[in-house]
Amino acid sequence: MSHRIVFLGAGNLATRLSLELKKNGYVIAQVYSRTKSSASQLALKLQTHYTTSPQKIIPDADIYFVALKDSAYQEVLPYVTLPDKLLVHCSGSMPLSALEKYSERRGVLYPLQTFSKNRLVDFSEIPVFIEANSKADEEKLNQIAHKISHKVKVLDSEKRLSLHIAAVFACNFVNHFYSVASEILKSDGIPFDVLQPLILETAEKVQVMAPEEAQTGPAVRFDKNVISSHMDALQAFPEFRKMYMDISESIFKYHKNR
Repeated sequence: MSHRIVFLGAGNLATRLSLELKKNGYVIAQVYSRTKSSASQLALKLQTHYTTSPQKIIPDADIYFVALKDSAYQEVLPYVTLPDKLLVHCSGSMPLSALEKYSERRGVLYPLQTFSKNRLVDFSEIPVFIEANSKADEEKLNQIAHKISHKVKVLDSEKRLSLHIAAVFACNFVNHFYSVASEILKSDGIPFDVLQPLILETAEKVQVMAPEEAQTGPAVRFDKNVISSHMDALQAFPEFRKMYMDISESIFKYHKNR
């Protein structure tokens, strides 16, 4: 069955997920976004309608995917009446119960990946985690998820929160470290791309080794000479300097306790 779907949100996740669902035969009937530019750009790609008004979100679709930042839910959902429609959020950190005020039928479809609007990803290899408050809707989400991914699993809200925290460490924090590394290199006129082979090898190692076994560097053994020289060189970057010591101590304690 080809469900008619409305997307509330037009950001990175909403863009990639809605386009993937359209590619797999689902009808995206409408897109909502607070900003006209985001809504219209995604609607154009999907060849569908858009609105920037919560009050004008159509009430007769089958499934409503909510891909908004968590703080925006209160700005949108109170204005939408969907008592008998399947309302699905895509958040790793928000529990299923967060939707109970807005619909009797609630679900979660959470793809574990970092998304950018204009970067294609292979959805078939992305783990997708689902949850629903009824077996019928769980099966519906299971069918949708299997249309786009080979890796689908039912996961409750508590475990999904742990997964999201782990993902923040493994992706968002690591990417911030790339930004820090880039700033340090920039100060001496060194291009960031010199680090790319190192970044790739680090990522590839944990495909075949446990991360604790792959760890290298001065912090594992707390090499005071190297760490001191790094701390001295970071005098011009006080925030990075503190971060360097906090992370080094965390690495050392972790491996010492093992």
